[in-house]
Amino acid sequence: MSSRTPQDVSSDEMGTFAVISLMIGGVAVREAPDSMFQLLPVNGSNVSAIVDTDARDARRVQVAVMLTTLVGIIQFVFGLLRFGFVAIYLTEPLVRGFTTAAAVHVFISQIKYLLGVKTQRFSGPLSVIYSAKAVFTDITSSNVATLLLGLACVIVLYSIKDMNDRFKKKLPIPIPGEIIIVIVSTGVSYGLSLSADYQVDIVGNIPTGLLPPAAPDFSLLPNLITDSFALAIVGFSMDISLAKTFALKHGYSVDGNQELIALGLCNFISSFFQTFVVSCSMSRSLVQESTGGKTQIAGLLASLVVLLVVVAIGFVFQPLPQTALAAIIMVNLLGMFKQFRDIPNLWRTTKIELVIWLVAFVASVLLGLDFGLLVAIVFAILTVIYRTQSSKSAVLGYVPGTGLYCDVDEYEEAVEYEGIKIFHLNSSIYFANSDLYVNSLKEKDVVCDAVDAEHYTSCTIDPIPQTSVCGT
Repeated sequence: MSSRTPQDVSSDEMGTFAVISLMIGGVAVREAPDSMFQLLPVNGSNVSAIVDTDARDARRVQVAVMLTTLVGIIQFVFGLLRFGFVAIYLTEPLVRGFTTAAAVHVFISQIKYLLGVKTQRFSGPLSVIYSAKAVFTDITSSNVATLLLGLACVIVLYSIKDMNDRFKKKLPIPIPGEIIIVIVSTGVSYGLSLSADYQVDIVGNIPTGLLPPAAPDFSLLPNLITDSFALAIVGFSMDISLAKTFALKHGYSVDGNQELIALGLCNFISSFFQTFVVSCSMSRSLVQESTGGKTQIAGLLASLVVLLVVVAIGFVFQPLPQTALAAIIMVNLLGMFKQFRDIPNLWRTTKIELVIWLVAFVASVLLGLDFGLLVAIVFAILTVIYRTQSSKSAVLGYVPGTGLYCDVDEYEEAVEYEGIKIFHLNSSIYFANSDLYVNSLKEKDVVCDAVDAEHYTSCTIDPIPQTSVCGT
């Protein structure tokens, strides 16, 4: 599903997002831990307590569904209240640093599936480090068959994408590498019994049919309010960040309020069918964009295929190895890592926005996308204050024969008009820099005493805001 307007290019695919899934999983485990569902052993027996997994999982589903309902309400109300304006604070460097960090989170989360390693799930601050440490600590227990199949999928898919790029002018349509990987790996898994004979993790049972609508358990509401706000913000930020990324690439605009309303409706309505929080899926969006999907028809067709799988043919994909899915996601994330090229470009153009990029990336990687985004936005706002407090001033003079006006202190050719002072400040004027502004006027002798004032008939003040890489 897409939230773009009909006339715009549409590349964003709505669905699950790895980081949001980890956040929901953390809340579900907190609200429904194993200790709540232990079946006590018979008195005197040495048998350890058994966990009632059916009751535990049912409770965790209720937690996830209630979270989805609350997130949908929050996002929809924020959209009606025109809170989409916060998108203007998501500048291009911040967005690109944030989405690169999100790609790191997703990439790290897929390594264990590529290797066939069983590890604990982590969420919250430093979760990337904990996840990477857990994987590489147990790397010796990797499943060889899983690893070989995963690497083969990576090599084949990367080669197909490289071929599509090299011969895109000669190919009528791109080669559907992802579809080829899914079909071939599913066939190989089924034919060689990879799950039974080689312990390769597969998708497994896919329930068929749609669940009847049911109301969420509102008794869980008090414990989930704070988490719901965090999920609503991260979901919207991920959506608007990817939307802006594709908007810059394809040349269209994004309405933050429209995004909030669309996300809110998706989450609220779908929660009655026992789904959990959706956002813009980075992996599916990149796959759709790389395979040439540019309109809402692509999203509609993808939705119909998913519906067909859920209702009728889900069993066909049960042998699909998880390592193949991990390979598809990881290869498509490589395009996001190209945003590291922003660093040398920003170093040459504007170092303040380079720092914004780095802060957004580092904070989002280390603190998680929710706290990292908050830190990045606060830091970006602080840089605005810093720029106004560190503005430069100059008295301008004209350069004869050129029509240019330059700083008379830096250019000997610049000459002041007799009786006129032209004062230039490279910042807008407001209360926070008013004292700095007055001091600059005095420093440049623009403010003078009554005796000197008779020599000047006019004083022109020229405050000009600073530009940025987004100011085109």
